[in-house]
Amino acid sequence: MGNIGKKPVIGILGGIASGKSTVAAEFAKLGCKVIDADDIVHKLLETEAVKEKITACFGRAIADSTGKIDHKKLAGAVFDDVDKLSSLNEIIHPFVLRRAEKLVDRYSRQDQVKAIVLDMPLLVEVGWAKRCDRLIFVECKQELRAARAQKKGFDKNQLKIRENFQISLDNKVGLADNTVINNSGFSALVRQVADIFSDITDFG
Repeated sequence: MGNIGKKPVIGILGGIASGKSTVAAEFAKLGCKVIDADDIVHKLLETEAVKEKITACFGRAIADSTGKIDHKKLAGAVFDDVDKLSSLNEIIHPFVLRRAEKLVDRYSRQDQVKAIVLDMPLLVEVGWAKRCDRLIFVECKQELRAARAQKKGFDKNQLKIRENFQISLDNKVGLADNTVINNSGFSALVRQVADIFSDITDFG
C-alpha cells in the first residue's frame, strides 16, 4: 500500500456506532492527526456552494429561516431513502475528498505528526482504503452498536438503511490489518490502540 508523504496513513473501519471516532481520538492522543469526515461535512454544510447544491436537490424545506441547512431535517430527508442518500453523497463526497487530500498533504509535512488517521464512514466505498498503510477494524457487538446509535438519535430502521448503503462488515473485516475489540471497557480499547500504534511506528 502506498504511503502518502512520509507519514503512515491509518484508516479506521467499522459499523455505525462501533467506536471508530473513539479509536481515532486515542490515536490523536498518541501524536497522530485525525481527518474526521463528519467534521468536514458539518463545515461544508455552512458553505454557499454546498448549500445551493443541497437545497436544489432536496428543496428549501431542509433549511431554517436564515438559509442554514438543518442537519436533522436533512438526515430525515435522506436516511429512509437509499436513492436520496446516494444523491447527497454524490454532492458532498467530491468536496470531502478534496478537503481530505489537502489535510493529508499538510499533515505529511509536519514533523511532530506521527501518523495520519482517516475517520471516514465510507472509506472503502470511495476507494480510499488503498491509500492507507494500515487498516484497523473496530469490532463491536450489534446490540451494543444499536444501543449507542439510539443514544445518538438513530432508530433501528435508520441504522439498517445506512448500513445497507455501506460495504458489508464481513468484507471490511477481511480488508483490515488489525482489529480493535470494543465490547468491553474503555481501558481495554486504549491498550489495544497503544499496542497497534507502537507496532505501526516501530514498523514505519
